[in-house]
Amino acid sequence: MRESIEKAKILIEALPYIKEFSGITVVIKYGGSALMNEEVKKSVIKDIVLMKLVGFKPVVVHGGGPEISDALKRLGVESRFVNGLRYTDGNVMEVAEMVLSGKINKEIATALSMQGILATGISGKDGRTLKARRMTANGEDLGFVGEICEVDTTLLRTLIDNDFVPVVSPVGMDESGQSYNINADYAAVAVAGALKAEKLVFLTDVEGIMRDKADASSVFSRVTVAEIRQMIQNGIISGGMIPKVEGCIRGIEAGVSHVHILDGRVEHCLILEIFTKEGVGTLIVA
Repeated sequence: MRESIEKAKILIEALPYIKEFSGITVVIKYGGSALMNEEVKKSVIKDIVLMKLVGFKPVVVHGGGPEISDALKRLGVESRFVNGLRYTDGNVMEVAEMVLSGKINKEIATALSMQGILATGISGKDGRTLKARRMTANGEDLGFVGEICEVDTTLLRTLIDNDFVPVVSPVGMDESGQSYNINADYAAVAVAGALKAEKLVFLTDVEGIMRDKADASSVFSRVTVAEIRQMIQNGIISGGMIPKVEGCIRGIEAGVSHVHILDGRVEHCLILEIFTKEGVGTLIVA
């Protein structure tokens, strides 16, 4: 009986958040360990399904860099990097699109559908959703690596309005139909901004923004953009964490009200962050 009462208390704690957020659009950037670990993947899928069933409008944008690397290795296609970014020639682009749009995208959509909700996987090329152009890194050519110049939300809104959860592969195209591999973080920011999403959630491999990288208990539960910039200047945020928080800032600048950075390795991290007082990651606000 005591265990049942505790479960009931958890549901009651979640009630005000369900009331407050019912009907809002949430863009979830899904990647890292949350995409590679089967047990974690099951947890994330269930969280998204619950969010959908209590009235949220989730949109999933996924990555897949490690799986692209594995596929290239198996096929004997050599990878080379420019300024830390994978150079994407025609062969690499073909494999990347196959893995992102053909494999990972459909696996996520299928997993969601198997839980009893409507979900469909689309490429950023479908409906010309992600219009892209060739990008460079410090003046260096990256091949068919793209940056988003426009998001057409027609297909996304059609799916959302018809009760589907869209699952978006970060592959875009230009006016000539050329495909481009797009950084999934950038794609999630662009989609969230275009949809005027209330929340953007990054599932990462870190606990959140921490005061001390060696102390997992030093996670900031809530920070502002100004505080993030100050922490970068002071060296509290450094190294590989800088691109992550810059992605969060871009989300705020794109018009998203709340950006969350969560450790995707934590079981049910989405539910714990959004439906409990304590949360498990860092909330970034303007």
